[in-house]
Amino acid sequence: MTTEASHPLYVPLAPLTAPRAEEPRRRRRPPVPPARPAEPPAAGSVRPAEPVATRPARPARSVRPTDPVAARPVRPSAAPSAVPALRLAPGRLRAGVAAGAGAVGLLWGLQARPSARLDVLFASGAHLTGLLAGYGVLVLLLLMARIPAVEHGVGADRLARRHALGGRYVLGLIAAHAVLALCGHAVHTHADLVTAAGDLLSYGAIAAATAGTALLVAVGITSARSVRRRLRHETWRAVHLGALLAAALGFVHQLAGPDIAGGLLTRWLWSLAHAVVAVLLVWYRIVVPVRAALRHDLRVAEVRDEGPGVVSVLIRGRGVDRLRAEPGQFFRWRFLRRGLWATALPFSLSAPVRDDTLRITVKALGDHTRRVRRLRPGTRVLATGPFGALTAHRRTRRKVLLLAGGVGITPLRALFETLPGGPGDVTLLYRASDSSSVVLREELEAIARERRADLHFLLGPSDGSFDPLAPRALRNLVPDLAAHDVYLCGPPAMARAATASLRRAGVPASRIHSEDFDHA
Repeated sequence: MTTEASHPLYVPLAPLTAPRAEEPRRRRRPPVPPARPAEPPAAGSVRPAEPVATRPARPARSVRPTDPVAARPVRPSAAPSAVPALRLAPGRLRAGVAAGAGAVGLLWGLQARPSARLDVLFASGAHLTGLLAGYGVLVLLLLMARIPAVEHGVGADRLARRHALGGRYVLGLIAAHAVLALCGHAVHTHADLVTAAGDLLSYGAIAAATAGTALLVAVGITSARSVRRRLRHETWRAVHLGALLAAALGFVHQLAGPDIAGGLLTRWLWSLAHAVVAVLLVWYRIVVPVRAALRHDLRVAEVRDEGPGVVSVLIRGRGVDRLRAEPGQFFRWRFLRRGLWATALPFSLSAPVRDDTLRITVKALGDHTRRVRRLRPGTRVLATGPFGALTAHRRTRRKVLLLAGGVGITPLRALFETLPGGPGDVTLLYRASDSSSVVLREELEAIARERRADLHFLLGPSDGSFDPLAPRALRNLVPDLAAHDVYLCGPPAMARAATASLRRAGVPASRIHSEDFDHA
C-alpha cells in the first residue's frame, strides 16, 4: 500500500552546525562571512551526458525555537546512543587469526616425531594440514557470526570476501590432508591406494570427516559466482547451512586423532574453542535477532513511491534508538509476509533514525525487491543489525566527497545529512543514467541548501562518449580531490571504475571507503 502522507523524515532540515570537537583533524579557521542571498540554479537544466552542478549559495535560514524541525536537531556523525560502538580494527583481526594459526603450528611441532621414514613424513604432513584445516573452519564460522564489533570495524563486505578466500584455503588444506593421510597409510600397510582408502573409511571418525568434506565441497561449488547466479538465494543458503554439520563432523574426527586426543589439556582447549564459536553463532544469529524483535516490535508504518521502481519503507518500533544505528550502516530485513519471510534482505538506512522510525529505500531489481513495494502497514519486521563500516568513524580528513551511483545513494544520503562540516567541506556527486533515475532528489537538494554543500548530478548513459567519473572530470568538479576522504557506493561495475579513477586522480586507497553489497 502506498500513501502520499507527509512524514517527519521528509521535512526540510534545520541548519547543521558541527561541534568543533567532533570534526576530525579540524584546523581553526576564521569565521566564514555569510554569503549574499542568491537563487539556486534551476533544477532540471541538465544536459544528458555532462555533469550538472547544483551549488546553492543562499545562507541557511534562521529557525525559531518553536520550529518543529528545530525541535528534532540532528547530531552530526553521532550514533543515537552516547556509548560508542565497539570496533575491532582489521589489522587486529588479521593479527589474531595469524596468532591462532601459529598456536596450531606450535601444537603440531611439540608432538611431531623427527624421522626420515616415508610413512612418518606423510603422517606428519597430514597432521599439520588437518589441524590447520580444522582451525580454518572455526575462523570461517567466526567471520560469519555477525559479531557487532567485527562487523562495525572490518565491514560486512570485507568479511564476506575474506570468508570466501579462506574457504578456498580450507578446502585446499582438507584435500592435502586427505591425500597425505591416504599415502601415509598405504606406505605404512604396504597396500595400494584403493585398498588403503577402503581400510581408512572403515573407521567411524574418518567416515564422518569424509561426509563433512563432501558437504564443504558442495558449499564451495555453490559459492562459485557462475553457479550462484543460477541458484535461488534460499537454495544457496540451505546448502551453506550444511557447513555447520560439516564442522561438527570434522570435530568428531579431530577428537579421535592423535594430535588432539593425545593430551587432556589439548582436548579441553580444542573443545573450548569450538564451544565458544558455537555460542557466538547461536547468540548473534538467533538470540539477538529474536530478542530485538520482541523488544522493538518493528512494523511497516508506510510505503511511498520515490520514482520509477523505487519505494521508501518507513519502519516504526519501540526504543529504536537503542539499536545504535549509524548513518551509512545497513540491516538485514526479514518482512514476515508470504514471499519475503524466508530471506533476510540487506538494505541501508536512507535517513538517520528519528522518532523511533527507520527508513530504507529500495529499487525493484528482483523478485524479492519487487515484493517490497507491496508491503502493507502493520507488517511485522525482523531486523538484524546494524552492520557495515561505511560510517563517519572512517573519516580522516576535514573534506569529504560522497560518490554515489544509482540506488547506492541510500547510505550516502544519510551521511550527507549528518557528517560534520562547514560550507564546502562535504560534496556529493550522484551518477545516474538520466534525471528519472535520480532517487531522493528533493531531499538531497534540501540538505545541500541547508548545509551550503556542493551537490552535482552526473547524468548520462554509462556507454556515452563523455565519462563524468574520469580522473580529469573528477578533478574539475572537486579541484582539491586528493585532500578528500571519499565514500563510495554504487553498482559493482561503477564502483570499480570510480575507484580506479580516484586512484589515478591522486586519492590514496586508504581514503576510499566503500562497501560492496554483493558480498554483504
